Amino acid sequence: MHTQSPFQWLARSGYAARGIVYVLVSGLALYSSVGGGEKPDSKSALQAVLGQPLGRIWLGLIAVGLLGFIAWRLTQAVANADGHPDTLKGYSVRFGLLISAGVYSSLALYAASMALSIGGSSGSGGESELSAWLIEQPFGRYLLAGVGMAVVGAGIAQIIKGVGHGYRKYLTIPSNAGTAIDWICVYGLSARGVVFLLTGVFFFYAAFALDPDQAGGIAEALSWVRQLPFGAILYAFAALGLLAFGLYGFVEAAYRRIRPPSSAAEIS
Repeated sequence: MHTQSPFQWLARSGYAARGIVYVLVSGLALYSSVGGGEKPDSKSALQAVLGQPLGRIWLGLIAVGLLGFIAWRLTQAVANADGHPDTLKGYSVRFGLLISAGVYSSLALYAASMALSIGGSSGSGGESELSAWLIEQPFGRYLLAGVGMAVVGAGIAQIIKGVGHGYRKYLTIPSNAGTAIDWICVYGLSARGVVFLLTGVFFFYAAFALDPDQAGGIAEALSWVRQLPFGAILYAFAALGLLAFGLYGFVEAAYRRIRPPSSAAEIS
């Protein structure tokens, strides 16, 4: 591998940190399937880390990694580090990356607050809080429906990226890596895409019912899957899919092409 700049190492640590969060979420989901554990979402995963030996140190490292991921997302969105075309599709992808930076900013602050013992350990349904705030704004119902549409679109894009092997153009995978990496990428992206689809539907329903409590995230999507026919099997597939997405984060940490613009290189 060529010599990496500090910015590139920071971005790679971000992918690894996101991977750790999803691996933990998958673990909580699998554990809850046998009647134990916390709510399988990102904040509960971080709370689980807090209860481990050296938990605050690990949380601090995860927070730093997530900050690196945020910096890279902003570089992708604002400076177009991935070279997306100046088309509607290209701008839509970059807007989605900007939203991703905002989402992980909240998670990074949450991890940092627990690591530094300054509160944040009792956070609850972020989706409900976001929905409640949106509904209170002018044309709030339509704003909330727009969020639902964006999340559904992101879910579809994730599934297409996985099934269509679109991730390959962003990765430099060694020829001797075998097919296991492809299986991880396809399964992980597809599973996360399905979760996004369900989350977007929850936002739509919250807008229709004017009830922010109807919005939901990963935990609510998994709970809905469990209630389907053969729900226990589907739930296990979904939970393992989130594990695969976590492993996909490690694949990106190792093989993602990261080309920071000159301004990012100067900052690093």
